[in-house]
Amino acid sequence: MKTTKRENKSGTVRYLHLAHNEWDPVKGRAVPKVLFTFGREDDLDRDAVRRLVASLSKLLEPGDALAATTESDLEFVSSVPFGGAYALDQLWRRLRIDQIVARVGQPKRGRRRDMTTTERVLFALVANRALAPSSKLAAADWITNDVHINGLSETGEQTCYRAMDWLHEVTGDLEKQVFDEVANLLNLEVDLLFFDTTSTYFELEEPDEPVARDETGRRLDADDTGGDAKQVGFRTYGKSKDSRDDLPQIVIGMAVTRDGIPVRCWCWPGNASDQTLIRQVKDEMRDWTLSKIVWVADRGFSSAENRRYLRKGDHAYIIGEKLRSGSPEVQAALSRQGRYQDVGENMRVKEVRISDTDRFVICHNPEAAERDRHMREQLVAQLTDLIVDTDKLSDFKRGELRGRIADKPGLNRYLRATAAGKLRIDQAKIKAEENLDGKYLLRCSDPQLSAEDIALGYKQLLEVERGWRDMKQIIDLRPVYHRLEERIRAHVILCWLALLLIRITETTTGNTWPHIRRELDRLHLGTFTGPTGTFQQVTVLTKPQRDLLAKLGIPAPKQVLALQPATR
Repeated sequence: MKTTKRENKSGTVRYLHLAHNEWDPVKGRAVPKVLFTFGREDDLDRDAVRRLVASLSKLLEPGDALAATTESDLEFVSSVPFGGAYALDQLWRRLRIDQIVARVGQPKRGRRRDMTTTERVLFALVANRALAPSSKLAAADWITNDVHINGLSETGEQTCYRAMDWLHEVTGDLEKQVFDEVANLLNLEVDLLFFDTTSTYFELEEPDEPVARDETGRRLDADDTGGDAKQVGFRTYGKSKDSRDDLPQIVIGMAVTRDGIPVRCWCWPGNASDQTLIRQVKDEMRDWTLSKIVWVADRGFSSAENRRYLRKGDHAYIIGEKLRSGSPEVQAALSRQGRYQDVGENMRVKEVRISDTDRFVICHNPEAAERDRHMREQLVAQLTDLIVDTDKLSDFKRGELRGRIADKPGLNRYLRATAAGKLRIDQAKIKAEENLDGKYLLRCSDPQLSAEDIALGYKQLLEVERGWRDMKQIIDLRPVYHRLEERIRAHVILCWLALLLIRITETTTGNTWPHIRRELDRLHLGTFTGPTGTFQQVTVLTKPQRDLLAKLGIPAPKQVLALQPATR
């Protein structure tokens, strides 16, 4: 600010100007240049100045904005992100998870345990997965220094581990009660339940030591081991869905509603087979208050035994079939004539009757068909370049080349060898593949669903795949910084709870979580100290922040959160 003075009849008048210094090469010094004149100091419109300062402060980072608008006798101490943890905490309480944590695991008789600290630590760990995923040691530091968690000013690594150990003990009851609250709050439709599995690997030199386990993969006590117990480690080798068969892994399953809300998750040893897992999942969901369910699963769960199991009770299934399995049912379905029915953008369906118990629906995606055709042409062109002029090679050299091609399934599919050992493009295979372009086959046991509902229901299985993608890319399911099986299982539950809050936020607001997180984390909490004490103040809500909180039904936070008078 620059002040100038003028003398008039009434005395000295002071004028205020906004100015900055510019170097004058002629004068050889800095000269003030007036940018704006506020007028007489005694007539200054201070409300207008406040509005100008508030408007300019929006261009700064939240912490700098608080510091810039602080009274001169106050000292700006610190600023931490506030909005993301605040919104998640409000949802956590709306789902009554804080009450559930206080309720489960309590002794039936005697004095109840105070779960306040455990509940706050568990919420903080869930918020950490959603906002800034890290190891538990780094999470404890994040909770203490880099975020505001209501009711938890600081914590330590061992406190986090104790909370996780308790979480593992009560997982079953907690999952069931959380589901009940979510179903009541969101009026969940659980007529379709989607199930799929994934794996996550551990960068270990050796797998875990084998221990006795029951048929569900849970570890048995030393006194419970019997003839039916299986000896297997938790982190062990299996078929990796991350293409890391060389490393020990665990298998994780998740059940998701048609809206993408994850209702439950499971963990198994790394060598668990998809073909048997869904039966355990159905048994363990049986006691939950669910109406008739149509289970939706992909081709990995399509065995006849699984289908019989899923039909028990009042349940049904929609399961993908392997088009290239060569089974009589698949061949019969593909050979039947009939017209396709358009059911949506890039989706046509045709129902064929080849069984008295199951219905088969062929789905065709024209865009996917074009992609399949283009990909096949590229593979055939690449294969043609590899085998051109190979008739001139020796049998040994051709054998070597054929072995290298065999390691590439995409290329090997279109290769055939003549009786004389010559390498040729398999034209019959190309023609057979053309008939499969853009198609997939569904099997359904529900007689009431239309072909359109079957196709669109199966398409929603992508919600599970989106859940796995978000777990691995946003929540950072791995790397898992734990060695003990109980801690690994608890870590997965924390990721599930974080995904649950994220999905509710996304479905309610219609925005993606990265966008929501980025916007809410711009809402900061600043700490100030002055002659009268210390207080914490929240930055002014922007319109996007107000809109997000309104869609979520969350009240705006108080402007001043804490006051601590100075000691006299």
